[in-house]
Amino acid sequence: MEKNKVALVTGANRGIGFAVAKELLKKDITVIATSRKESDGRKALEKLSTYGNALYHQLDVTDTQSIDACYAFAKSSLQDSRPKGERSGKAEFGKLDILINNAGINYDTHQNIENADLDEVLTTLKTNTLAPLQMIQTFLPLLRNSQAARIVNVSSGSGALSSQDGTTPGYSLSKLGLNGVTLAFANQLKSDGILVNSVCPGWVRTDMGGSNASRSPEKGAETIVRAALLEDNSMTGKFFRDMNEIAW
Repeated sequence: MEKNKVALVTGANRGIGFAVAKELLKKDITVIATSRKESDGRKALEKLSTYGNALYHQLDVTDTQSIDACYAFAKSSLQDSRPKGERSGKAEFGKLDILINNAGINYDTHQNIENADLDEVLTTLKTNTLAPLQMIQTFLPLLRNSQAARIVNVSSGSGALSSQDGTTPGYSLSKLGLNGVTLAFANQLKSDGILVNSVCPGWVRTDMGGSNASRSPEKGAETIVRAALLEDNSMTGKFFRDMNEIAW
């Protein structure tokens, strides 16, 4: 594994995002943890720092200025993230090896495609689909500085074409769109050696998934982490669950 890897995880203050950040830290990867609410992120950082080199920056993924500020923080902070003896003004600083687009909202079981509140659907699309698209666009310069960049979009089985039954319209359509973002970037960035994949973590015990869900956040994080560390450069534009490829 390349030394001094750096990852950025959106929505890292709790649930799957926190579990992903923790596992990456345990693998000696520097992690920039982000959250929409700074107080929540700072509390998470205290815990994450016990596992490795964790940094924090506030990030509202639906706000262009917030994304730009996080990019500027990452670009400047990562220049000094290596051990002192390995720092220089040359090639390896200012890079991002892993981008995990985890932040998501609104499993809207209260509506269906016939009666969906379109303002609510639009809000969900902005967070779950357009925000990851803009995150990738913004962080591409840092990702291109990596020797083996990996982008993982946390999707859902609800985003599969075969799952479009009219329920949870905002969430399902937003994850369907996110899978489209994954495929488009996978094809666009293939020549750069940047792998872009979607992962369905399964039904996880989070604020969205509820307490009756069958999986822990740690279990939900497993395939996300593995996709972030893929060594096979042919594995791009895929949709994974439990590290098995599933149908779009």
